[in-house]
Amino acid sequence: MEELEIVKIKRAKANYGGNISMQTGFPSPATHYLEPTIDLNRALSNCADATFFIRVKGEAWKDFNIHKNDVLIVDRSITPTANALVLAIIEKEFQVKRYSELIDIEFELWGVINYIIHKPQ
Repeated sequence: MEELEIVKIKRAKANYGGNISMQTGFPSPATHYLEPTIDLNRALSNCADATFFIRVKGEAWKDFNIHKNDVLIVDRSITPTANALVLAIIEKEFQVKRYSELIDIEFELWGVINYIIHKPQ
């Protein structure tokens, strides 16, 4: 049985102000161009309240290019399409399947996998 770690995502705090150097001398002209942090809620989800990050333990889903320590971004508010990757509960276990493969199986749809984040090997 694969273990999943389900984590609720939180909104990042905005930091748009430039940092002023405490050292003496000429301040860096680049302090005016501080980039805001990337908020994964905005960038990778449609509905933050229904989106979960799930860290994968094990290699059971390598056929879907999902490997150990990958992060699945699962949205529970989306209606799946036929070819969508979904996280389903089958026989009391989480399974990653294509939605079209679940026609003759008794399952509970947990959510649609929007993104898979993994480190390049």
